[in-house]
Amino acid sequence: MTRRARVAILRTEPGRVLDDYARLAELAGVGDALDRSAETILKDNISWHYPFPSANTTPWQLEGAIRALKASGFTKLACVQNRTVVTNAFKGTDLNGYWPICKAHEVPVLFNFRTEDMRWVTYEPKGKMLVLDRIFDGCIRVPDYLIGRNVVHLPTVKCHIYTTTTGAMKNAFGGLLHERRHWTHTWIHETLVDLLTIQKEIHPGIFALMDGTTAGNGAGPRIMDPQVKNVILASADQVAIDAVAAKLMGFDPLAIGYIRMATDAGLGQGSPSEIEIVGDTEIAEQNWHFRVGKTFHSFLAWLSWYGPTRHLQRFIFHTPLVSLTYPFSEIYHDYYRWPFRERHVFERWLVETQWGHLFEEYRRRGHLGSTE
Repeated sequence: MTRRARVAILRTEPGRVLDDYARLAELAGVGDALDRSAETILKDNISWHYPFPSANTTPWQLEGAIRALKASGFTKLACVQNRTVVTNAFKGTDLNGYWPICKAHEVPVLFNFRTEDMRWVTYEPKGKMLVLDRIFDGCIRVPDYLIGRNVVHLPTVKCHIYTTTTGAMKNAFGGLLHERRHWTHTWIHETLVDLLTIQKEIHPGIFALMDGTTAGNGAGPRIMDPQVKNVILASADQVAIDAVAAKLMGFDPLAIGYIRMATDAGLGQGSPSEIEIVGDTEIAEQNWHFRVGKTFHSFLAWLSWYGPTRHLQRFIFHTPLVSLTYPFSEIYHDYYRWPFRERHVFERWLVETQWGHLFEEYRRRGHLGSTE
């Protein structure tokens, strides 16, 4: 008899969140999900280097994961970062408080774009690819360091302008694909399914700890309305945890392309009726009524990847012309949205919420950089 997918959910609060993460991991079966003979990668999520609530892995999520893994006997850990057009990995690691946590727990921080940390090698998937082999002309490359190691994903509960929701499956996007990952955006749902296929081949164990202490409603993964929900989730099934998070946010999981496709491919379980909920089970019946909002950036994204001009993307985004789009993204997010809008939301969250107070504690403890 096939065991049902299991997702653990707990209600938490700042004073006990680290202990709750340990309990959560145990409830979700972390000891059975990961290979004890292998090293383990912590793959956090930096959607924006600025510490906007709900956009990035929280410091207590990272520390809770480290403590939970070590308590379960997984002591050989490393944190792996990636960069994007929008995010600066070094700045994000600093402003979100990861450096002092990793240093305190003796966990090295590595970067998938630094040759001294890892190299990109050609990988030939054994499983059928939906789009990646075609997009990259049969030459799929992954970081060699990821092969043969467990991975623990650390996403947050939030919306996404490309994929409706984003979570454990999307968290592999930056770590496994090189800087030409933007080539895949038109086929983002198929891409996430292909990446899960590859993950199951290269990682001896996969697990996810998802933070919904403050969840992101709106035009994610950066520009959102952060809402305190006091929820954390965990699972060894990346499809199931994304499905449960999507349902909490108010979406039909099987109406979301990547969840439906992954379920149909047998890579996990996206049907809520087939998922076993453990922990504070009543939380799974909540509906937060989230909606993916619209911004000028989301309009340009639609125009680039899905609208009538998508036929020009090979001319623009597969040539040096793509570099002309980078300054616009940086100016829009870092010099308009952050100083004039999102920084004020962040500062209000710091003052008005318990999670903001906890973040301030981490900032004082780690002497984090300025967000000015």
